[in-house]
Amino acid sequence: MDLFEQRRQSLIASEAPLAARMRPRHLDEYVGQDAIIGPGRLLRRAIQADQVSSLLFYGPPGTGKTTLAQVIANTTKAHFIAINAVLAGVKDIRSAIATAQDLRGQQGQRTILFVDEVHRFNKAQQDALLPWVENGTVILIGATTENPYFEVNKALVSRSRVFQLKPLGPDDLRQIVQQTLSDPVRGYGKRAVHIDDEALDHLVNVANGDARALLNALELAVETTPDAHISLAVAEESIQQRAVLYDKEGDAHFDTISAFIKSMRGSDPDATLYWLARMVYAGEDPRYIFRRMVIFAGEDIGLADPNAVVVANGCAQAFDRVGMPEGRYPLAQAALYLATCPKSNSVMGFFDALNTVEKEREADVPNPLRDANRDKEEFGHGQGYLYPHAYRDHWVEQQYLPTGLQGKVFYQPSNQGYEDTIRIEVARKREAQLAAVMAADLPEVLTFGPTDQAQEQWIQRTLGNAGERLRQVCDLIYATLNPQRHHVLLDLNAGLLTWEALRQVPEGGVYARTPTADIHRTLTAQAHTLSDLARPIFLTTPLAALPKTLKAQAPDVTFDGIVGRNAFQSGSGHPKLLKKLAHHLAPKGRMVLAETIPFRTLRLYTLLPPHTLPPPILHQLQQAEDGLYTSNPEKYWDVEAIPGWFKGTGLVADIELMQVPNTLAVTRQLKSRWFGEDSQYMQHLAQTFATKELAVIQQAYTRALSTNIAWKTSIAVVTAIKGDSHDAQTTGNR
Repeated sequence: MDLFEQRRQSLIASEAPLAARMRPRHLDEYVGQDAIIGPGRLLRRAIQADQVSSLLFYGPPGTGKTTLAQVIANTTKAHFIAINAVLAGVKDIRSAIATAQDLRGQQGQRTILFVDEVHRFNKAQQDALLPWVENGTVILIGATTENPYFEVNKALVSRSRVFQLKPLGPDDLRQIVQQTLSDPVRGYGKRAVHIDDEALDHLVNVANGDARALLNALELAVETTPDAHISLAVAEESIQQRAVLYDKEGDAHFDTISAFIKSMRGSDPDATLYWLARMVYAGEDPRYIFRRMVIFAGEDIGLADPNAVVVANGCAQAFDRVGMPEGRYPLAQAALYLATCPKSNSVMGFFDALNTVEKEREADVPNPLRDANRDKEEFGHGQGYLYPHAYRDHWVEQQYLPTGLQGKVFYQPSNQGYEDTIRIEVARKREAQLAAVMAADLPEVLTFGPTDQAQEQWIQRTLGNAGERLRQVCDLIYATLNPQRHHVLLDLNAGLLTWEALRQVPEGGVYARTPTADIHRTLTAQAHTLSDLARPIFLTTPLAALPKTLKAQAPDVTFDGIVGRNAFQSGSGHPKLLKKLAHHLAPKGRMVLAETIPFRTLRLYTLLPPHTLPPPILHQLQQAEDGLYTSNPEKYWDVEAIPGWFKGTGLVADIELMQVPNTLAVTRQLKSRWFGEDSQYMQHLAQTFATKELAVIQQAYTRALSTNIAWKTSIAVVTAIKGDSHDAQTTGNR
């Protein structure tokens, strides 16, 4: 470097903007991003040890991407070359590679190539970097404001560690201001700059996590204020508009519109207005927002409110007429209307129909539905068609689907808004249509779908909540069973464990017993989205008849694992049944059961506060309720009964006790079920107490139980494997 170049660099450094002058030179000066550069973090240790590999820094402007690269340049012993993808091309890349090769060959020195705005390189330019990064000629450090997984060559991403930098927090920004005001060389340490607290708060707030925006505003405030006293008024003049991260083609654009749509779908008008304001403030095209709202009105509201699409389209037309800024009124009106509408996505049934058309063989139009105007006489087209207007209520039972699809359900009305008024009518007409088809003795097999989508969603929510409460039970069962991906499992009581089994054995199979036809239909409907091969095989049978059903429907199947939750809650004959089920276990298979222990259930008298009942009545109540659980040992069994289940079964059982917390909401229906005159509990107490005393007890319970009840359910987790002897014994409890 000659004297002229040295002077030019010196002038640039001294006359550079404050944000450039205050860039940290080493790690101790770097502020923020503790998640990736904090003490003990991998990147910090790599920089300090001078073992940096190829890196990609991804984050909003002003978060320290380029600064972090320069810190690495000042710390590492490697040669550092910086280029900007906006200005550089393949020629610059080749020059940097040549320099790196020379230094490596002559001095053994590594080269770090920093590419700012690396996403601005086109595919050819990124491909030109790839071989030199791959063979270690250069260590690439790229900085980008765009998601590298979409904007950077996948091969480069796979060879680099990606670090995401987040917007700086308020404390980080205040620390940067403090550094600037105290630095006598690069900042304002030699000047008596005073900034009011409210002025600093304003600068930090409006900078929105962007250190560059903050320092630019501070520089403008200091340089334009003679006495260097930064008041709130001066701060507001220096930075009037918040720095907003929003790229119409990048992550911020898609993430924000996604948040807006999901807020409307979630019927949250406050969040809807917030995300709408974010987009409008950032300059998003309102026509794009209206287009997404019209789509939303059809996809997420549909027939729950048929006016939704009318309102959205009408507001869009109003916006085109009035323009901005007044057009923000119809924009907000449409968003609020859609957010507060009842929701239904039943129109998605169209895509089920489209999928059927794509996958199934094209069926002929049924003869009664064909056009009769051209060849009615020759081919009989249109014969048999029943004209609905000729019948009462302008409707008649007849099928309109092709023969092979008769009974197929695509549209599932919700129970929301207007759609709820037609739901029952649609179901009634479908039933009449199917009855008419079956009366005609058609050979096609009819397929039935659920007619009440709300019920199906309720069942899914119920299973989801149960899975959350009993996740530890489910996890313990499958951790004990330890199934392999190719195993075949049997669930003795279809439900929560069945769905987890599908995830555990994707290359195996799952059989599940459903006790009733209604439960079978419910679970089959819930599994309809799965492919035929992925669905569980449901066996509808009482538990006692399960071995016989397995012999008939799955004669060649042996199970690597049998699981069950509350399958043996009542009844007798467990040893006989378990012995038969053992024959269906593979040689190294095992059975894992989770059974709630009835005898250890909550005693209701423990819920009564002290002195609620006179001591003699309370003592008598305790004896009576305890007697309920001792009067029928088969129904109210305790853990000591479990070893008897496995006597003579050839299974060795191990028992583990666990407790699961439960919370039960005390509702009017619950009180009626527990303490109503027809309840089993009150009928049992009636054998001990007189009518007057019984009324006192009932009144005491009704007054005492006014909040949620919390208790712990005792569960026995039983693990059984085939033993060496014919009459294996239970090994014991844990």
